[in-house]
Amino acid sequence: MDNSEVFVGLDIGSTSIKALVCENVKGQLKVVGVGIAPSTGLNHGVIVDIDKTAHAISQAVAQAEEKSNLTIKKLIVGLPANYLRMQKVHGMITIAAQGQSREIVNRDVIDVAKETLTQNIPPERTVLDLVPTEFSVDGFGGIKDPRGMVSVRLEMKATLYTGPKTILHNTKKAVQRAGYEIKDFVIAPIATDFNLLNDGEQDFGTVVIDLGGGQTTTSIIHDHQLKYTFVDPEGGQYVTKDISTVLNTSLKNAEKLKLNHGYADHSLADADANINVNVVGKNEPEQFTEEYLAEVIEARMRQIFERIHQRLQAIHAPELPGGVTIIGGGAAMPGVKELAQEYFAGSIKVYLPEQMGIRHPGYATGLALAMYENQLSDVDKLIKQTIQQPDIIESPREEPAAENNNRQLVHQWSNQPRQRSGEDRSRKKRSAEPKENKHSFGNKLKGMFDNLFD
Repeated sequence: MDNSEVFVGLDIGSTSIKALVCENVKGQLKVVGVGIAPSTGLNHGVIVDIDKTAHAISQAVAQAEEKSNLTIKKLIVGLPANYLRMQKVHGMITIAAQGQSREIVNRDVIDVAKETLTQNIPPERTVLDLVPTEFSVDGFGGIKDPRGMVSVRLEMKATLYTGPKTILHNTKKAVQRAGYEIKDFVIAPIATDFNLLNDGEQDFGTVVIDLGGGQTTTSIIHDHQLKYTFVDPEGGQYVTKDISTVLNTSLKNAEKLKLNHGYADHSLADADANINVNVVGKNEPEQFTEEYLAEVIEARMRQIFERIHQRLQAIHAPELPGGVTIIGGGAAMPGVKELAQEYFAGSIKVYLPEQMGIRHPGYATGLALAMYENQLSDVDKLIKQTIQQPDIIESPREEPAAENNNRQLVHQWSNQPRQRSGEDRSRKKRSAEPKENKHSFGNKLKGMFDNLFD
């Protein structure tokens, strides 16, 4: 098996860590191995104990190695959307001095990306990704790959993603301490939204809700652009804690009850079906109805959906033709789709990977990470080279150096504050910048969506 065609997505979640080994076979990405281990050392999707997380990563990847019969060295690591900021940026360089033109090569793409990255970023934040919207060659825009074109001036418009240094540092340390190299860092909503949705859903607009264990991430994609992300600090772990508290049972028993008998919508549960529950301090188990357990679960799920609904209302998000797609381990609970229909407009669907062995919404992010890396273009890799270490991203082979004497670098960027924008990962990337009102948060978001969805 050619390791250059193998991609390993690592989904570091609050309740479990999943490693998916995928192989590109004649243009088709196939899952050849899966590993999963209980998470330790995470809180709300963020690593707080590097050593414990490293141990869990080692366990998950070791399982994936055994099942795929491969030796894994490099991982495509997902990053959470916590405290993610986005803003439109613009860079420009001159290709040759004194108005002389020449062909654009790899080095020029890297240089214009570096100019685009010339931003005032707070010291506690770092660049996570740079997604190009378009290139312009001597004023002609809408270009996705400018290499080979003759030019005097090259410009690039892009969306810059930044996040806390702590998140990136701890994730990198945990992976390295587990004994693996990082092939790429990918922001989770970017991977999922642009690889799990079809072209129509990305174009006409879809809300994606990732029901994780430690938190719930909501994102909106429209016109092949990421418009909005929101992280709710509650997820499946809170449902488990509620069951444990109300039924007076251990967290371990509560998790089993949730997985084996839980419903997110109590109307789907059987009011006559009794469940034996080991109660703390009692020798004999107590009986609770399946419906009662569902009522406990539904109460927390309603809180999560209600907050998401209110957030979407605050930004005046319109009803999107793509409806709502739900992913993450929490999406596997029966009744999630039915309960979501009470809060969100349009069609509601739970995403299930089609590959055998991973037909569970909890594997969606790991699969999307591998799909993302598999679809990177040469230009994507060149741009990533400007924000990551050379040994992380293998860039395309550079052409012979062209004359760069007296190269004049000019940079230019948007003065607008951070915005919600995005990309089109299914082919190339585009983005758009909303206007931002300087008053209340609600007015800022309302103004953003009033402009984005005109």
